[in-house]
Amino acid sequence: MKGDRWSWIGASSTGTSHLASGLGCDDAGACVETFSENGSTLICVVSDGAGSAALSRIGSHIVVRGFCRSALKFARSGGRPKDLDREVAFNWLDDIRDRIERAASQEGTPSRRPFAATLLGCIVQTDGIAVLHVGDGACALRLRSEQEWHVPSWPAQGEFASTTNFVTDDPKPSANIVYVGGDVAEVALFTDGLERLALKFAEKKAFTPFFTSMFHAISTQAPGRHKQLSRELRSFLHSNVVTKRTDDDKTLIMARQY
Repeated sequence: MKGDRWSWIGASSTGTSHLASGLGCDDAGACVETFSENGSTLICVVSDGAGSAALSRIGSHIVVRGFCRSALKFARSGGRPKDLDREVAFNWLDDIRDRIERAASQEGTPSRRPFAATLLGCIVQTDGIAVLHVGDGACALRLRSEQEWHVPSWPAQGEFASTTNFVTDDPKPSANIVYVGGDVAEVALFTDGLERLALKFAEKKAFTPFFTSMFHAISTQAPGRHKQLSRELRSFLHSNVVTKRTDDDKTLIMARQY
């Protein structure tokens, strides 16, 4: 589209543990650019369905669609990243939870719990980025004026080992809403299957070499979504280089401002 400011790629990969069990990928993700009186807005979101929840694959897709729907309406009506406060964010979460509840009714399930899924979404404009985060996974970004990568919202750990928070949690999900001002040059969103490759947990920082090498592939690409590079990214997520480090489902979206 004429006026695009962003180029991006994205892919999901089924974890080897899921493949061994004959299961599919419980992750979902989306990236879209829209335009309003504020210019370009990039909207990215990923969701990881809980492996222990029977309908989490449906849940993750509802989460992604719901976030995109609310974020697009917000941006097209003139909303800016700094306007995404807790009231707005929880209205979005309530809408997603209502949609999951309707899906539960259609499935004959009395609870939202089987649809358990995380949410990591961002809205980026020229003045900064807003991140809405429920659960694990992370968003990493680089401002144009800097070389280092930053993680504005760290993956949430649940009460017990290897657990986290979900949009379906009662009575309300635990959500982190963060605004970072500045000109965002590059941003990446990923589910927890890639945390050990992309983050330095001991220091609670991004592993900058990971993002520097990954973004080299789209450093010269024209604006818009790149299907071929997205397919190549999916092959990389399937490769031994990655699967020997993690057996979980993996989703990665990478976007660069043109």
